[in-house]
Amino acid sequence: MAFFEKIRGEFIDIVEWLDDSRDTLVWRFPRYENEIKMGARLVVRESQVAVFVNEGQIADAFAPGTYTLETRNLPILSTLKGWKYGFHSPFKAEVYFVSTRQFADFKWGTQNPIMVRDAEFGPVRLRAFGAYAARVIDARALLRELAGTDQQFRTEEVEGYLRQMVVGRLANALATAGVPLLDLAARQHEMGRRLAEVLTADLAGVGIAIPTFTIENISLPPEVEQAMDKRSQMGIVGDLGQYTRFQAAEALENAGGAGEGMGLGMGIAAGQQMAAALSPQSRQDTRQGPPPLPGDDPWYLGVDGEQRGPFDEAGLAGAGLTPDTLVWRAGMPEWAPARDVPELAPLLRGTPP
Repeated sequence: MAFFEKIRGEFIDIVEWLDDSRDTLVWRFPRYENEIKMGARLVVRESQVAVFVNEGQIADAFAPGTYTLETRNLPILSTLKGWKYGFHSPFKAEVYFVSTRQFADFKWGTQNPIMVRDAEFGPVRLRAFGAYAARVIDARALLRELAGTDQQFRTEEVEGYLRQMVVGRLANALATAGVPLLDLAARQHEMGRRLAEVLTADLAGVGIAIPTFTIENISLPPEVEQAMDKRSQMGIVGDLGQYTRFQAAEALENAGGAGEGMGLGMGIAAGQQMAAALSPQSRQDTRQGPPPLPGDDPWYLGVDGEQRGPFDEAGLAGAGLTPDTLVWRAGMPEWAPARDVPELAPLLRGTPP
């Protein structure tokens, strides 16, 4: 059977490649010792390029289409073989079919963290992963630089090289992008597009382009994520005084038993102390400033639930003092209406009721 197959294949009439794989970049036509007949038909399908190689030297390349092999459409091969004039006998040449479709199943990821400097968080270690697509744009360069004489050059043979290029460029892109950590998620698409352009320029020498580059995720160390979660919680809580009172109210609602009541009382007391510490008056007392001038103790007013002051007696009238205004100063047991304070009677004589 092998003898008859050899006889039938003594002269090759049709040169073509029916790609039944999903990962082959370059496939060499199985010529063995057979000869290609001058006038044979060459079929190059869409997303393919056929390259003729004569004794290790790249000759003619054919784009998609159907061709009848003659010396006129093999000008470089004709020159290499010395066909100065028309020549119609069979010839030997290696034919490589190169796939130019997109291979979109490449994955990438950072094996080691990338150190970047953020304006808000300082030095931070990042990890990232994603996917990208690759395609051949120069079949001659791919054969010359990567595939060589491999009978079947697969994507797995170039995947490691591409991954190294991607990670190397990604580290530089993240370190020099100047994008705050909190904005990285919103800028992933833009960064992926820029990286695709940079990688395409870098890989032009080997005939490969990166049409799409996707950053699926950029992750931070656990301790940084916890710090960001705490900051988010503080932003949601807002007014700590109101949050403390809310917690105390929930504790009252859910409390039960004498022992729990004692613990509840201690919790409420602690909450009140915290609320008092965060009150406007407390914050006012902790401000840095000069002590009050010697003389009478200043007055404080309570207007619409807010504390105003301190005021001297001359400034009370301009501060909106009325008989119903609550007033207080050192020595008074509690807040009292201005009408009940004898010292303020002279100031209220001209105030309408």
